[in-house]
Amino acid sequence: MNDNPVPASRGHYFVPATSNYSTFLSAGIFMLALGFIFKINGSPPGVWSMWIGAALIVYVILGWFGEVIGENVRGVYTQWEDRSYRIGMVWFIFSEVMFFACFFGTLFYIRRIALPELSGYEPGYTPYAGFAAIWPSSGPMGETFTPMGPWGIPALNTLILLTSGATLTWAHWGLIKNKRTQLNLGLALTVLLGVTFMGFQAYEYIHAYQELGLTLGAGVYGATFFVLTGFHGLHVTLGTIMLMTMLGRGLKGHFSEHNHFAFEAVAWYWHFVDVVWLILFVFVYWL
Repeated sequence: MNDNPVPASRGHYFVPATSNYSTFLSAGIFMLALGFIFKINGSPPGVWSMWIGAALIVYVILGWFGEVIGENVRGVYTQWEDRSYRIGMVWFIFSEVMFFACFFGTLFYIRRIALPELSGYEPGYTPYAGFAAIWPSSGPMGETFTPMGPWGIPALNTLILLTSGATLTWAHWGLIKNKRTQLNLGLALTVLLGVTFMGFQAYEYIHAYQELGLTLGAGVYGATFFVLTGFHGLHVTLGTIMLMTMLGRGLKGHFSEHNHFAFEAVAWYWHFVDVVWLILFVFVYWL
């Protein structure tokens, strides 16, 4: 990310050297997805494929992050690259908004259209006798389960994420005022809260499977619950990794009070994750 942009001469734009990171990342994602498919179908090579894919992804993250940070520290970036990064981050977050909008749209379709149709619009007629359009529902042929309530761990995780947004903003204020201790302490607290959130969500999944009968086999409710919360958990994990990177850079004094877009980009992403969780908490856990 561009933290120290210098004036660009007309017609000049930094062109990085040829890199194979994108190829390795594609291979890693493919191996991880393939291994997951093998694993859920009981094929032994699935675990090894997942480990190889995960290792490739970690290698790319460390190498690519390090290369971009090194270019920035050397001062090769200009205002052109700074603007390019900002535009790219805006479009990336927009794509993430559309990604989650698809799943929330699916949830709306199931609850407001599909279930009433399956229960029968006309009095006395339904393709599934005794089925009622009541949410939460596993569907007319799903397994029985106990739905996850909004209070307890979900409400606690909501408080944790809201607090993490506040600590990250506090860290940003520290950076703007050139208070390095406040910056690093705020980032450390945000990372700690992110890790705590993931720990509670893992515990929630164990509780759902072992005690509530809430699994991916629990019909349409189980599927939408784990898809939405699972993808959000993945985004929290990625955001926490990025925050760790920002903390490491902050400890090395990489940012200045006027130019710190790498920090701002991660903050944008983290606040987006916070907003998605609030919507998810209301429509998946509460209503």
